[in-house]
Order: sequence, then structure tokens, then C-alpha cells
Amino acid sequence: MMEHAGIDTRLPHATPKGLRHGFAIHELAHEVPLNLVSKWLGHADTKTTTIYHNAVGIEQRDFASRMWS
Repeated sequence: MMEHAGIDTRLPHATPKGLRHGFAIHELAHEVPLNLVSKWLGHADTKTTTIYHNAVGIEQRDFASRMWS
């Protein structure tokens, strides 16, 4: 799937877990409700999904810029 999407699978974060994490952060950054992301990830409790709110790097900067603009 990652090769089909054009993701360089030689990168250290190009793993199923990295793809899952990136998906969750992307969806939350684009204001998809937490309960939907939780459902899509198969989490029984939204508390498990809240870890994805701890975005770092460009996701964090993008979120912060939207908050202050």
C-alpha cells in the first residue's frame, strides 16, 4: 500500500505503525472529530486515540499556526 501511495519504504517511519500514526494525526489536524478517528482506528475508547493529539514537528506547527491566525 505504501509503495502504491509513493511512500519511500526505505525511510525509518515507513512502517504500518508509522502510516497509522500519520493517518490519525492528519485526520485530527483537519478537524475530523476524535470519536470518528477513534472508530476508524478500531479503538474501544477515545482515551486511546487522544495520544495522537501529541503531534510533533510540522503537524504541531501547522496546528499552532491555525490557532493563532
